[in-house]
Amino acid sequence: QVQLVESGGGLVQPGGSLRLSCLLSGSIFSIYNMGWYRQAPGKQRELVATITKGGRPNYADSVKGRFTISRDNAKNTVDLRMNSLKPEDTAVYYCNADPGIAKNIGYLEVWGQGTLVTVSS
Repeated sequence: QVQLVESGGGLVQPGGSLRLSCLLSGSIFSIYNMGWYRQAPGKQRELVATITKGGRPNYADSVKGRFTISRDNAKNTVDLRMNSLKPEDTAVYYCNADPGIAKNIGYLEVWGQGTLVTVSS
């Protein structure tokens, strides 16, 4: 069974930093494009950052310059380093594994269970 397990959420003051980590198990990590999404109370889930199989990152405008996504194919992990956090970054953060073209041979998209990030003084 393919699983994503997130860790690293918590309470942080405005201006602070957090690092989220996501571990994929049960499949071949290197075939997936990985991403972080978030959902704030009363809002739709939105993209935060993605990183391709080849390591190319992409960021939402709202987090550019503050967040950094990275992946370690040897450890099957994708991290999200969040700096200069703002109250509006408060949300449940979800890890995503998108198999891309590998969907054609049976690989499925996978979501983690989410980890709560609260930015508040």
